[in-house]
Amino acid sequence: MKADSERAKAHEGNTLKEKIWRVIFLSDSGSSRWFDITLLILIAASVLVVMLESVESVAAQHARLLHGLEWGFTILFTIEYALRIWVVRQKKKYIFSFFGIVDLLSILPTFIDFILAGSGHFIIVRILRMLRMFRILKMAEHMGDAHVLINAIKASRPKIAVFIFSLMAIVCIEGTLMYIIESGVNDGFNNIPQAVYWSIVTITTVGYGDIAPVTILGKMLASVMMLTGFAIIAVPTGIVSAELNREVKKVSMDHRHCEGCGHDGHDTKALHCKMCGHTL
Repeated sequence: MKADSERAKAHEGNTLKEKIWRVIFLSDSGSSRWFDITLLILIAASVLVVMLESVESVAAQHARLLHGLEWGFTILFTIEYALRIWVVRQKKKYIFSFFGIVDLLSILPTFIDFILAGSGHFIIVRILRMLRMFRILKMAEHMGDAHVLINAIKASRPKIAVFIFSLMAIVCIEGTLMYIIESGVNDGFNNIPQAVYWSIVTITTVGYGDIAPVTILGKMLASVMMLTGFAIIAVPTGIVSAELNREVKKVSMDHRHCEGCGHDGHDTKALHCKMCGHTL
């Protein structure tokens, strides 16, 4: 995520370290924008390589190529990670930050995989290889407006928590009702956890079809749950959308103060104060 202008002032200078900091952490020049674009392409390509390695036929036929590409990406990401640690002032804060951990997870599995190769720890090696998919999270770090969405989700947490708790209560109650109605005549509802599983699948409108009610009352309750599911899907979307709209408005607001009336919060392209008409 890019730093603001105040942080930029703290790093002003012409030394190599400061120039690298500006390229990596700011987006005020062509070189920094090209850096972001290049990294996004590398991240997407590295994730594609991880996916292709899981396809046995492709992995067997192009093992050497995929292995070489993986090490190439790992070396590049390692250099990037080392440069980030070198140029930041608060190194500990970056290392233990969300994106610092993501950057580390994007390179660590390959090195551990190399150390454990041939040691017989097949399950551990397999898990580590899949952990390389964390690289996809690096994309958010290089997308300028990603922080707007992240802030909107953070602001939505209390409301979403209430929604999830309410949803859990609904599926538990409806699952228990289905168990009472269907048990004894339907093997798919032979216990409450199984009935709750069916309730979750139904209310989210997934509908695997592995379990289905057979009684009239059970089908009626299932119909109500399906219709309820459509309404439930819209709730978290509406919550996040409302917060996202607020965040977008915050970003789009200009904090210039009018010399005539002192009002702020103008549009970024405004030439005159919206309250008194004074030239900004």
